[in-house]
Amino acid sequence: MTEIVNSLNNDQQSRFGFGLNWKNFLNHLSQARIDEAECSLKANLKRDSLVGLTFIDIGSGSGLFSLAARRLGATVTSFDYDENSVACTSALKQRYFLNDNQWNIAQGSILDRDYVESLGQFDIVYSWGVLHHTGQMWNALSEAEKMVKPDGQLFISIYNDQGCSSRHWSWVKKLYNRSGIAMQGILLFASLIRCWGNVFLMDLLQYGKPLKSWQAYSINRGMSPWYDLVDWVGGYPFEVAKPEEIFEFFQARGYVLRKLKTCAGGLGCNEFVFKKASSGGKT
Repeated sequence: MTEIVNSLNNDQQSRFGFGLNWKNFLNHLSQARIDEAECSLKANLKRDSLVGLTFIDIGSGSGLFSLAARRLGATVTSFDYDENSVACTSALKQRYFLNDNQWNIAQGSILDRDYVESLGQFDIVYSWGVLHHTGQMWNALSEAEKMVKPDGQLFISIYNDQGCSSRHWSWVKKLYNRSGIAMQGILLFASLIRCWGNVFLMDLLQYGKPLKSWQAYSINRGMSPWYDLVDWVGGYPFEVAKPEEIFEFFQARGYVLRKLKTCAGGLGCNEFVFKKASSGGKT
């Protein structure tokens, strides 16, 4: 244990295997979750259809939201740094849109400027819970915004800055990635109690069903509470920002905030939908 703790003080950073976690998630992907992902895009982008629009999924992960965008009619480009995430997205395309030439998938990094420039610009740039895992969040945000067409939309989510609590979670994430399976199990159990304990208790007292909110979690974007927890505990690199920092960053680049959903200063992501000013001036 002493060796593990000491290793946290060096400059080497362990990267979490996001793609392996998403592979496990796909084993539980249902039509209901796909439908919820579609509803999330429609509600946040305020569109019932994406027909005729181009959509890029930066850090496509499981591929669920690339699939949702394609089902809504968009021409989709998906890329991810993690080769296992690329495999997940490719598996979904093979399952639902085999040989479709309006959905392109590749391995790449948002921090690779030449690669980003080669992709061009899009009507909708989507990156949910990704850019804070690059190790260079502000550079990643800068590259992402360059991909938005004039009058296009940028839909991102970024971990909320909780000060000391965020620094604590960063330590937990480093420890998780440098530990064996036993320690990882302990950290996951402790984090489950930390993140969900009060919810379980309140559901028990109010409804007599301690797992009520847990079972309803997929209504939130069609995701899985367990695999999101694993992603949260292991997710490193890890950076955070206050909502006003993100707002000011994009305002200075000619964007107008169209929708904001915060986590009320607590644990999790703040969600932003921005619209880019047209080439003729501010929107």
